[in-house]
Amino acid sequence: MSASDQDGPEVSAPTPEAPVSSAPLIGVTTYLEQAQTGVWDVPASFLPKVYLDAVTDAGGIVVLLPPQPVNRAVAASVLSRLDGLIVSGGADVDPGLYGQAAHPRTGRPRTDRDAWEEALLAAAIDAELPFLGICRGAQLLNVALGGTLIQHLPDVVGDDSFQPGEGVFGPKTVAIDADSRLAALLRQDDDELDVHVYHHQSIDRVADGLVVTARTEEGVIEAVELPDVPFGLAVQWHPEEETADRRLFAGLVDAARRHRDGTDHAPSTTGTTGTTDRSTAQ
Repeated sequence: MSASDQDGPEVSAPTPEAPVSSAPLIGVTTYLEQAQTGVWDVPASFLPKVYLDAVTDAGGIVVLLPPQPVNRAVAASVLSRLDGLIVSGGADVDPGLYGQAAHPRTGRPRTDRDAWEEALLAAAIDAELPFLGICRGAQLLNVALGGTLIQHLPDVVGDDSFQPGEGVFGPKTVAIDADSRLAALLRQDDDELDVHVYHHQSIDRVADGLVVTARTEEGVIEAVELPDVPFGLAVQWHPEEETADRRLFAGLVDAARRHRDGTDHAPSTTGTTGTTDRSTAQ
């Protein structure tokens, strides 16, 4: 190791008198991609900082969860140390997981990440650990529970408005089911919400047990919930980009705190009026 690698600010060890933080520990899944930093060009685990900011702004502590070899026992062990889970956005889910050949516009599968996050979601559901899926996270939740995806949304809606350009988020307005957990978290009079989207795929056949709680005017599914657990919510949009609106993250952190403290409420009955129909344009 070079001297430059060793140099750095001294970090003092915590004293025995230091109070233990009451902030919930929120695991956030990460990318595993080729990345460049300085002179290095290597496979690396990383996550956009906006995810970290969203959790810490809401009062949580972030624990990064990079893809790695996994089985049910490993996933359960990891989550036993956490109070909540976020499955973040990223690359397309492997269409082989829902029995389809790849569309020409579907990206190269990240099978290691698919397996890792699918195992974490299964363990979270088993343990009733609060979780929030974001974009890819919503899609993977649906696939993990037996649903399918539209592999290229422009084929259905006829335009690129859900992913208007590389690194460019598209503005959309979603209609929210008034009886849903999502609506309860947002606590607003209006049943519509302006969001930022960046996805060329979307939920198609909804998995058994999931309830659709938000759609765009094109009929594209933008939120699903799992009513059988105290807090199981997934959205297709990117709430981490909304720096002035941390309501979803605050809801997750609050649910994580209750889970840790053993004060979870019984599984919510909200959202039962949502539809489980297909998401093709209506």
